[in-house]
Amino acid sequence: MADMSTVGVLGGTGPQGRGLTMRLALAGYRCVIGSRDPLRAATIAAGLREDHAVHSDLLDGAGNDAAAAAEIVVVAVPFDGVAATVESLADSLAGKVVVSCVNRLAFDDSGPRPVPVDAGSAAELIAELVPQARVVGAFHHVPAGRLGRSSASLDMDVLITGDDDAACETVREMADAIAGVRGVRAGPLRLTRPLEELTAVVLTVNRRYKVAAGIRLAGLDQ
Repeated sequence: MADMSTVGVLGGTGPQGRGLTMRLALAGYRCVIGSRDPLRAATIAAGLREDHAVHSDLLDGAGNDAAAAAEIVVVAVPFDGVAATVESLADSLAGKVVVSCVNRLAFDDSGPRPVPVDAGSAAELIAELVPQARVVGAFHHVPAGRLGRSSASLDMDVLITGDDDAACETVREMADAIAGVRGVRAGPLRLTRPLEELTAVVLTVNRRYKVAAGIRLAGLDQ
């Protein structure tokens, strides 16, 4: 565990952030749940440690500024808060591996639908806001309910996009460390848009069949 990187999750008190920090902490990463409300983050971290037997040294809660000080930073805030959050932490994020799992979706009576992002995708927006960051897109299609409900094996793939090979490989190793997850390199950062949009399809399937399924690519031998 001493060789594992520290992961900070901005907006880590939401369902996706909570589940991801719990899974990574169980895999041996030291994780910091970040929030605009440090007390709420600390309370959620304490609950996760108790509920899932996470070692106390591997999971903590603090403000977003503390999470942004980690070696790897995951952006898990709602899309409408991405620009303000990232811009306020730009100096801390420069030069780091920054992972976006943000999906810009809208919901109506027919279910979720993707909403266009002027930059192309949420990940590309982050890259524009902090051009010195090594931005990677990942974890878009992992259902929050499956992530945080238990520590059971997930049996799904995480598709990873990015232009920095070393950063993508870091995130692939991080995904592989989670029980039942396989990290798959899926191309450059410009392909994050279809991945973000595909999340609406996954959510619709899960709603129809009342499941929490993810993505699994057949025929990929690695």
